[in-house]
Amino acid sequence: MSGNKIIKVICCYLLIICAVSCGQEAGKRIVILATTDLHGTIFPYDYIEDKPLKASLSNISTLVSDVRKKYNTILLDNGDNLQGQPAVYYYNYIDTLSRHINSMVMNYMGYDAGTVGNHDIEAGHSVYDRLRNEYNFPLLAANAVNIKDGEPYFKPYIILEKYGLKIAVFGLITPSVPEWLPPVLYSGMEFRDMIETAKKWMPQILERKPDIVVGLFHSGTGMSENRPGEFGKDYENSSGAVAYYVPGFNIVIAGHDHNELCSEIINVNGDTVLILDAGSRGEKVARADIEIKGITGKKRIKISGSLIDVSNYNPDKNFIDEFSEKEKKIKEFVKEVIGESSASFSSREAFFGPSAFVDLIHKIQLEITGADVSFAAPLSFDVKIDKGPLTVGDMFKLYRYENMLYTMELKGYEIVKYLEYSYAEWLNTMKSPDDHLLNFRTDKDGKIYMSGGKAYLKYPSYNFDSAAGIEYVVDVSKPAGKRIKIISMQNGKSFYDNNTYLVAVNSYRGSGGGGHLTEGVSLNSVEIAERLKYSTVRDLRYYIMEYIRDKKMIHPESFDSWKIIPEQWVERARKKDYKLLFGEQ
Repeated sequence: MSGNKIIKVICCYLLIICAVSCGQEAGKRIVILATTDLHGTIFPYDYIEDKPLKASLSNISTLVSDVRKKYNTILLDNGDNLQGQPAVYYYNYIDTLSRHINSMVMNYMGYDAGTVGNHDIEAGHSVYDRLRNEYNFPLLAANAVNIKDGEPYFKPYIILEKYGLKIAVFGLITPSVPEWLPPVLYSGMEFRDMIETAKKWMPQILERKPDIVVGLFHSGTGMSENRPGEFGKDYENSSGAVAYYVPGFNIVIAGHDHNELCSEIINVNGDTVLILDAGSRGEKVARADIEIKGITGKKRIKISGSLIDVSNYNPDKNFIDEFSEKEKKIKEFVKEVIGESSASFSSREAFFGPSAFVDLIHKIQLEITGADVSFAAPLSFDVKIDKGPLTVGDMFKLYRYENMLYTMELKGYEIVKYLEYSYAEWLNTMKSPDDHLLNFRTDKDGKIYMSGGKAYLKYPSYNFDSAAGIEYVVDVSKPAGKRIKIISMQNGKSFYDNNTYLVAVNSYRGSGGGGHLTEGVSLNSVEIAERLKYSTVRDLRYYIMEYIRDKKMIHPESFDSWKIIPEQWVERARKKDYKLLFGEQ
């Protein structure tokens, strides 16, 4: 072989090596997309408010298709899909024979794994067990443990071997479920600490030698707004603490708290962990980009994160066409007329005193249970139900959640403590007529936090319980804890601190949710369970609908059984606070 030929062969050989090497060094990208807290927003329409939505699972389907055209893609979901919109309620409780709408749409989109949320557990065994069998992907939750054998009720984790990588996805659910839900909904299960559960399973996961470990946690980050790298002992929202205290995770996808977050932390071992939280109702999708470079056996992996605005994507036409008949059924269900209202009523008035909105709930609760006292709150922050025909959709405005109705026993003085706790969160202590009536969220300078021209309440309005069955006053000139004076029963009979009364309350509150019974009345979980005398077998919204069907015509009006004093101060503050809260009078 001549010298020139030898040189040509060597050059060709070097070019081949360079091409292979450069191809490997150029690497590839894998994208993880994650939805969370969809709450039934499957189609681009709000069936409760009767208006289009800018974000839904149908929009996300377009987003996913676009990403899949460019990159190898893994699709995950972080729970709370089975409550919120009538679409899921219909397939949870009305049409229980057809395939569930959630399994149809999520299988259609090709999800790889999902974690169970507390509102999924709220739907009951018959619903989530049915879906567990219908999904083409596993449901995860390592800390939801079968009491009989100590093993996870759902899968603890899955190893996805895709696109040349081994990706472990480990699921956890907020362990606070028993504080909100009646035991019948999670019978046979207990919910264990997230950090301890993650520490238990991480060695087994790492034995599988995954390239990437993803935490898919239906739990808020628990990260302080002011100090995002610090983690307290927030049992309910422990995702950030798990990422920090349990080495091994590369990515942690949080949910449950409806907050949006894209951040990195340094864990106890000095490793970087990407934390993503996409908020709620499909408005954002969490995205983690995994870039792989290097030759075989010496991979270099770079991870970056972002939140994608779903409103930038149109609904997927193929998705809409595929499920058009299912959507038609849902629309017919929502539009069904069940009765009529002689007047319009709104949740807005419930923040400033007795209201027809909350007192309708009180009236139905008292009638169903025969209790002496009813506790209820405005579960929807700002809704209006118009005079005229009442539809199934209106009932989702009136009563937002699928709570059962409890009848419990409380002493008179415990009813006072319960109300003191509620109004302490709800109302400010007024020192003059110029003060605010409501407890508003404040910024770091102590000024009322404003966004979009409106103020925000310091605590969630679904914790603002008032009472019916008793006559009482709330004196906001007095400090929290010393405001409530019960005058009598509503029928004029005397109210006694040491008498035992039957109390109607929803199952969230009756399980300790909101802290009214635990922090307010100082009952522990065992004592709360002992006070329970009766529970409905179906959710309260079902009984409200049956009540209206039976009555045919309802007349919304307030009992006016309680008031806030000093009245002149309250009236002055009401006008000011109403405008702050709702932007109008």
